[in-house]
Parts: sequence; C-alpha cells; structure tokens
Amino acid sequence: MAKFKVASVQFAETYNPLHNARRICRFISAAAVQGAQVAHFHECALSGYLAHPKSPSLDHVDFDAVRTALGMVRRSAREAGMWVVVGSAHALTPPHRPHNSLYLISPDGKIADRYDKRFLTPADLKVFTPGDHDVIFSIGQVRCALLICYEVRFPEVYRRLASKGVEMVFQSFHNAYVSGPGIHDKIMRQTMQAHAGMNYFWASAVNSAGRYSSYPSIFVTPDGAIAASLPRNKSGMMLNEVDTSLKFYDASGPFRRSAIAGAMHNGRCLKDPRSDDRRGV
Repeated sequence: MAKFKVASVQFAETYNPLHNARRICRFISAAAVQGAQVAHFHECALSGYLAHPKSPSLDHVDFDAVRTALGMVRRSAREAGMWVVVGSAHALTPPHRPHNSLYLISPDGKIADRYDKRFLTPADLKVFTPGDHDVIFSIGQVRCALLICYEVRFPEVYRRLASKGVEMVFQSFHNAYVSGPGIHDKIMRQTMQAHAGMNYFWASAVNSAGRYSSYPSIFVTPDGAIAASLPRNKSGMMLNEVDTSLKFYDASGPFRRSAIAGAMHNGRCLKDPRSDDRRGV
C-alpha cells in the first residue's frame, strides 16, 4: 500500500480526559465509516495542554483518568481497525515532569510507539520533560514520522527525517485558547508548507480548535501546497489521501541528498584566479 486516507481532526479539548476521549472515539468511528486508515489528533488532545497559563497544576492532573481515557481510545482504534495518532501528557515517575507526547496506536489497539516532544517552548519547559528520539514507522509502504508543534521552528529536525527516507509527517499543534490574532496566524502554516516543500513530505498538521485558534488544521502535499484546510475555531474532520505514486513539483529534489550530506554547492567548482579575486571586476 503506497497510499492511505488520513482523517485530520480538530476539536476544542478540555482538561477532562474522559470527556476528551469520548469525543476522540466518536471521531475515530466517523473516520472509519468514511474509509480512513489513520486518525490524527492535535497536541495534548487527550489530557489538555498543561503548559497553558490557565491549565491546572501538575499536582491536580489526574493521570489515572488519562490512562483510562487512553484505554478508551485504544479500544476505539481496535474496533475501527485503524491507526490513531493522539496527543497527551505522559506521566513519568514522580517527581519528574511528564512528557508531552503523541501515542501511536496500531489497528489492533496496541501502543506501537510513543513520540515525546523534543524541542520545548519556555512555557513547556516549566511543565514537561523533553524526549530524545525519533519515531519513524511504516503504514503499508509509506514511511512516516511524528512531530509536535514548536519543532516546526527547527529545520534540522525535518532534514534529519528526510535523510532517513520519511515521506509523511504527522505534526500535532496547540496554538489555541489565545486572546486573538498574533504572529502565529501569519507564519505557522507557511512554515509547515516550507518544510514539506523543501523536504518533499506529505504532512497532516492538526491544531486545536479551542477559541481563539491561531490557525486551522491543514493537509500539505510534497510541493508545499495546502491541499485542504478545516475552518478555524470549529471542531471538524477532513479526509485526505496520501499517495506516494503521485509526482509533485520538487525544485531541490536533484540536489537534496548532497546538501543534506554537507555539500554547499552543486556542479563542479573551478580553480580560477578571477574566481579567487573576490574584489576584482
């Protein structure tokens, strides 16, 4: 299978994991009915985003409820027979701070892997412990990876994934419950488009729909174009197909591998005195 359908889902999560799980499970069931093989949810969709100024303190987070909620999502994934990527805080051994994670749930309802956000915002660092690993996996013949929000600021992450043959990125965001428009409205989708186009990735970029949401969820093709988008500040789901047999515009494609390997030019450089004399005319 070199293609599959992705259900990219956004909704306004709460700090009640069981409530969030019930909504997630309904979306999973609806996605399965529409023929999706993967359901993708935003950062901390299950637990609520604990680095928000109005979030509960870690002492008041019910991680038993988070685990119960995760069990509900796993059962729903198994019943639907589909992959699920869902964001949540993941408890560590006290007194260590939790990870900000994406659970990768396989169609049999098992946790196939867990991605822990590696680059944390200053607010994240007060609440979360960074991770230290890539999560790369295959859905059929398509090589996929997981990323979270702030990591969009670090092109090195995407180049690393490109060097490992990744073709599809599931990136979960949480830029929501803010007071109104800001810089994120203007740059976040565009930055995601640039990473997709420069590295020839498909991308599902899912944000929370909590009002006010800085930008809506998007689905990006390997040329960097937004193929589909959900409405801002409104819960919903869109289905898009990843098909790696399709060919897209890829300007840097012929030289991407050599650039990743460290070559800062292409073609053959010459030894010429007029080239060496950089102040001459």
